[in-house]
Amino acid sequence: MTDASSTPAMPVTIHRGDYRPPEWQIPDIALDFALGIDATRVAAALSVVRHADTPVPLVLRGDGLTPAAVRVDAEVWNDWRLDGSDLIVDLGDRTAATVEVDTVVDPASNTQLSGLYASNGMLSTQCEAEGFRRITFHPDRPDVLSRYKVRMQGDKAKFPILLSNGNCIDRGEEGSDHWALWEDPWPKPSYLFALVAGDLVVNRDSFTTMSGRNVELGIWVRDGDLDRTGHAMQALKDSMAWDERVYGREYDLDLFNIVAVSDFNMGAMENKGLNIFNTRYILADPDTATDMDYDGVEGVVAHEYFHNWSGNRVTCRDWFQLSLKEGFTVFRDQSFSADMGSPAVKRIEDVRLLRAAQFPEDAGPLAHPIRPDSYQEISNFYTATIYNKGAEIIRMMATMVGPDRFRKGTDLYFDRHDGEAATCEDFVRAIEDGAGIDLTQFRRWYEQAGTPRVAARVDANAATGERTLHLAQTVPPTPGQPDKQPMLIPLRIKAFDLDGGHGDEAERLVLLDRAELAVPLGPYRSRPMLSINRGFSAPVIVDFAREDGELAWLAAHDDDPFARYEALQQLMLDTLVAAVSGEARANDAVIDAIARTLEGAGEDPAFAAEAVLLPSEAFIGDQMVTVDPDAIRRERLALQGAIGTALESEWRAILAGAAPPAADLSRAAKGRRRLRGVALAYLAATGMADIPALAFKTFSDADGMTERQAALATLAHGDSDERVAALDIFYQRYRDNPLVLDKWFQVQAWSLRPDTVDAVKELARHADFTLANPNRVRALYGALTGNQAAFHQADGAGYRLIADLVIALDPKNPQTAARMIPPLGRWKRFDEGRQRLMRAELERILAQPGLSRDVTEQASKSLLG
Repeated sequence: MTDASSTPAMPVTIHRGDYRPPEWQIPDIALDFALGIDATRVAAALSVVRHADTPVPLVLRGDGLTPAAVRVDAEVWNDWRLDGSDLIVDLGDRTAATVEVDTVVDPASNTQLSGLYASNGMLSTQCEAEGFRRITFHPDRPDVLSRYKVRMQGDKAKFPILLSNGNCIDRGEEGSDHWALWEDPWPKPSYLFALVAGDLVVNRDSFTTMSGRNVELGIWVRDGDLDRTGHAMQALKDSMAWDERVYGREYDLDLFNIVAVSDFNMGAMENKGLNIFNTRYILADPDTATDMDYDGVEGVVAHEYFHNWSGNRVTCRDWFQLSLKEGFTVFRDQSFSADMGSPAVKRIEDVRLLRAAQFPEDAGPLAHPIRPDSYQEISNFYTATIYNKGAEIIRMMATMVGPDRFRKGTDLYFDRHDGEAATCEDFVRAIEDGAGIDLTQFRRWYEQAGTPRVAARVDANAATGERTLHLAQTVPPTPGQPDKQPMLIPLRIKAFDLDGGHGDEAERLVLLDRAELAVPLGPYRSRPMLSINRGFSAPVIVDFAREDGELAWLAAHDDDPFARYEALQQLMLDTLVAAVSGEARANDAVIDAIARTLEGAGEDPAFAAEAVLLPSEAFIGDQMVTVDPDAIRRERLALQGAIGTALESEWRAILAGAAPPAADLSRAAKGRRRLRGVALAYLAATGMADIPALAFKTFSDADGMTERQAALATLAHGDSDERVAALDIFYQRYRDNPLVLDKWFQVQAWSLRPDTVDAVKELARHADFTLANPNRVRALYGALTGNQAAFHQADGAGYRLIADLVIALDPKNPQTAARMIPPLGRWKRFDEGRQRLMRAELERILAQPGLSRDVTEQASKSLLG
């Protein structure tokens, strides 16, 4: 018999259908902070207005708080009680009042990094989704919008910089203390509140808006990091200009601040006028940041800035509408990054991420629609489905209506809902009305989980030569949704006539709006070369039986860059899946296609580098009924070695060329560096005796992090003396730089060596490893879960390691702990032995006493499969 006290209580499930408007609104709130690392006193004055028709108590959410005092209209008030963690204040017949609540919080002990917490002597906040209730009692729901006035007072020596939302309207000194008064004139929900106090330095700049207003910009960092903020500042100014040009959105305050914090659960936070960032997405210079890091900084800075309109000025009515702000804003930041760099490469990167993170989510026990029907812990819904699939849904709408009509729809959305808490339906209706399109069926993308599969075939009328494309869609069952309705799927297609009898047909957009659809293509003497789902116009899986030579032709000649990339990837994938399944298949077609791609690499080396990369082990496994991690690794390495050997001269020629200077961030320079890293990896797979020395020379000669890390990662897979030397040199050089040291942990956890799990265990005991920093946890353990053969080691050692982490981390930081669970939840995809081991670890996690809601929900749903 199980001891009931050791079994975690199941969290309460919250349903979207139960939404009710707030009974009280808070048009204004004043906060007074007496700052301290171990104790911060918070005095909150809420101007409340009753919206209910009849008298109802005021319900203020709390988490770990005890009220020190409660006053109503300046009088001590005793008619209140605590209901669990919530404060219930009975206001009688009042329709309006000022309710004051005093609390004391301990930032130093707040290891959850939610609410007000201490980070290396600095105070910072993170309030999304429900962190504000850890600071003071409040309704803490996104449809309660308030104007904030914030006074902060603290020791000048400890907290020389005092920042909050909006504009600083006053400041002064009182003995050894000083204070600042901040005011945000724009109503916002509590999750957008922010406060930072600490010893910081600033990179200042300015931006002139399209109406001629001057906006002061500031990026605040620790002393010593200032010279690594230039790229982030330029990204901010580029984002502001782009949002004006493309969406007509102008910034609305006199000041825009960013603060970089080293201890942060997320990437960044869009708090109104005071964005708080993980240092990973602010700090960059050629010596410490790779080209991918630079792109990440640019993209995340843009994302958080774009939230000023798509998230702040128009916010979410409730957390079920999370994709309203996140999906739309991801689409906006993706479009920005494409405009700033290579559209083709950006699209490839975005689709690769979608397939790596969201497709498995859609196919597993945690599948959910982009507008969920229920949740137990909202922090668990910051998922690839909400963000990345949500962006694809916006992209499909934009594809169907075109840029001009889409802009009309978004203008209408912002005009209608400025200053409101809106819903996904509000957005769809604005696109409908602005673009003049009926999206009734399209709404199913918001309602149904799962990745649709589209089966395609082309047949011919023997008498007339007319060709017809037949499309059939299915949407697989997902938890709670066994039966699905047909989606509206926009597919960009083009048919190439190799015989010239029909001429090159223009690209067309096919709307697959039923279970089956026949699309006339016209007369062709022979089967046309079909390019389908060009640009990845819909987030679906296309099943289309190709004849020999078709993929190779498309990889060489398709005029859509993404489709060309997709054809080469599919050619590789077919070869690898066949090999893993035991079928004999020649590698010649793959090698020839890569050789042709390399011949044209001078025109766009970044595209060539992406196109010739082999599909990941995880993506290969996604194509199989039962995943065999060992066979996948074996066959992928074999093909990689064969390609490396066959094209040895080409790879060596790429490496023999001069490396672009690390400070050159042009598209061409970044592409050449990327291709050099790919070339080195292919050569390493050959096992040739001179490659460790070549990799070490690349490592030693590198003048920047992109080539240095690529060479280190290549060496980390082997067992050479050069590997040991390079890891030691890298550690000694960067041991005092936390972000770069994360890379040192990460490359070892990514290693293809058979002892990687043991190495991760040892690294977890390293003096520089800590569970207190989410970046460090993700660098080591997150990398291991992405290392398929290591994580799925047959003896279950990888599973045990992650379960041990979750159990140890949950009491400290449940959000980060919960995000380590999904890889265990994919147990149904593996053999019986691994299934048993993964389930056992999920059961062990659930058996822990006092388990958080975050981990309980993730583990219990994952166990169901």
